[in-house]
This record gives sequence, C-alpha cells and structure tokens, in this order.
Amino acid sequence: MSYNDLRKGRYSETNRIYFVTTVTYKRKPLFNSLYSARIVIQTMKQLDNDEIVDSLSWVVMPDHLHWLIQLSDEYTLPDVIKRLKAVSAQRLNKQLNRKGPIWQPYYHDHSISKEENLKKIARYIVTNPIRAGLTKNINNYSHWDAIWL
Repeated sequence: MSYNDLRKGRYSETNRIYFVTTVTYKRKPLFNSLYSARIVIQTMKQLDNDEIVDSLSWVVMPDHLHWLIQLSDEYTLPDVIKRLKAVSAQRLNKQLNRKGPIWQPYYHDHSISKEENLKKIARYIVTNPIRAGLTKNINNYSHWDAIWL
C-alpha cells in the first residue's frame, strides 16, 4: 500500500491536536549535531510564534521528530508539515553545505481524541531519548520540551 493510499479519507481539522512523527531521509542521524537539531527546533518555534500551531510537546531524536501540536484555524496538517520540512531542509542543507532531501516524504499522524490524556502523551514523547538509550535522565538531553514539564 502506498503512502497516498494511507492518506485517503483523512482530513485535518482546525484546532485539533495531533501527534506527528516524521523521519529523516533514509533514517540518517542528521540531528546528532547540536546545531542541526537546533535548526529543526527553531523552525518549530517559528511555526508556533507565527500562530500556525501551538506546540504542546516535542523531541528531536537523531533521525526523527515527535511533535504534539494543536492546529490553528487557518492551516491544515499537511500544510504545517510541508512548511516544517521545507524550511528546516533549506536551512539544514545550507548549514551542512549539502543538497538533497533531509526528510522522508511521508509522516505519521494521530488525531488526539478528547478521552486521551495529553500529559501522558507528552511524557511519552519527551522520554523517547531514555527508551532509545541516548540518556538515562531527560534533563541531560537538550532537544525536547513540553508545556507541562
């Protein structure tokens, strides 16, 4: 089944909260570098500052990103992810003096229902580096944030 087949019948809803995961091209660990990870973080923060999304929680891993966001009234989820990937890829390619894709073309999203516990999802997101063995204490990992923590 192709990526487009998976997207059929899906739509994004304004003000809806989504848990999004997106992966680097060929799962290259591009975000091992502090500077590269900060470019992705700055791009997410800019989307938040521009009131395109409300970032609730996120973690940048070496080869992927988990992001809990609430959409604004004006943007669809595909628009947000396209903008995140385009802007961060342009900045990363310039910084790394390279050309080519940074991100895989697809992403995984989960629409959060009212019954789901947002704080529990945020904790799951920010503890990803611990589960991956990158750190024993989340305070020692600098590429995460959550509005509740």
